[in-house]
Amino acid sequence: MKKLVIFSVINDVVFDQRVNRAARTLMQEGADVLVVGRQWNNSLPSNHLPYTVKRFRMLFNNGPLLYAFFNIRLFFFLLFRKVDILLANDLDTLLANFLVSRIKKVELVYDSHEYFTGVPEIRNRPFVRKVWQSIEKWIFPKLKHVYTVNQSLALIYEKKYKVSVKVVRNLSHKWNRSENCSRTRLGLPGNKSIIILQGSGINVDRGAEEAVLSMQYLDNTLLLVIGDGDIVGNLKQMVSELGLKSKVMFMEKVPYHILMNYTCAADIGITLDKDTNLNYKYSLPNKLFDYIQAGVPVLASKVIEIENIIKSYDIGDIIDNHDPEHIASKLKNMLSDMERMQLWKKNLHKAREELCWENEQGKIMEIFRKAGLPIES
Repeated sequence: MKKLVIFSVINDVVFDQRVNRAARTLMQEGADVLVVGRQWNNSLPSNHLPYTVKRFRMLFNNGPLLYAFFNIRLFFFLLFRKVDILLANDLDTLLANFLVSRIKKVELVYDSHEYFTGVPEIRNRPFVRKVWQSIEKWIFPKLKHVYTVNQSLALIYEKKYKVSVKVVRNLSHKWNRSENCSRTRLGLPGNKSIIILQGSGINVDRGAEEAVLSMQYLDNTLLLVIGDGDIVGNLKQMVSELGLKSKVMFMEKVPYHILMNYTCAADIGITLDKDTNLNYKYSLPNKLFDYIQAGVPVLASKVIEIENIIKSYDIGDIIDNHDPEHIASKLKNMLSDMERMQLWKKNLHKAREELCWENEQGKIMEIFRKAGLPIES
């Protein structure tokens, strides 16, 4: 019989591409997968996904009560379900998974999507931060199967907790451009350069405000913001107050295959995280690899992991600071230098062949093989 792996994630299941890729990979290798997540007010249906999904409706949508009640519900759900291997995605699902793994004596795998205790949302909330740090400090040294998104974070965890941490990057599946990328089909202007900023975490300190402000200095250019986050409301207000409605367009989160059509239609993709906390300092976000698969040159901030990718493959440029006028100057130079744009696009062909999930998924299989999942040959 197939073994059942239960994934736990507090994010929206439909839009968590890292969870989706891992689940599909394990299914391809002979496992049954159940993904437990949260039902949001604007959640899209999940019946198109190939694995089983269970979503909890929560009385609280944010704050400490959300995390407390989610973990309580998750604990009892997992406790009374047959399961062979548990996968906790991020620290906010780890406590319930760890307790159940000990009670039921089943293997636990932990995927740390980010440096959770360093996120800016809890940076100035010492009590909340201390709670999360205490949970991590208690559980992490006891874990046997751990992986994270890049080598920088792996080294931090290994040094801190003396636990081996594998690296599975947020690489996207290979993506082939189609006629659905047509700007006419998508309702995008054909006479403007398009800069895209995408993501499900458009939050403070990720450079989105400066990206909007930079549009004051650019002509015949549209900034396309797709996704959501803590500051999207502020961005919309900023656009209205500055009279930038003809230069900035917002779209809510859309399914991945639709998102990639818009990404392919762009001229430049931006990722502008600030080096203000350890989480962003060592970030290596999904959108970078989406831009690469779409064949879109990248303008990025000077954070270690992203800069290494950009420079090693020569697929874009790096800003020196977050001054909006400087960002605009970088974008203008990129768009006007046809020779460099052609070189970047040529290099993107090589990058998309190497930096794809098809080349990364073997690492997931190896981790779960060690956790006791028989992998089909």
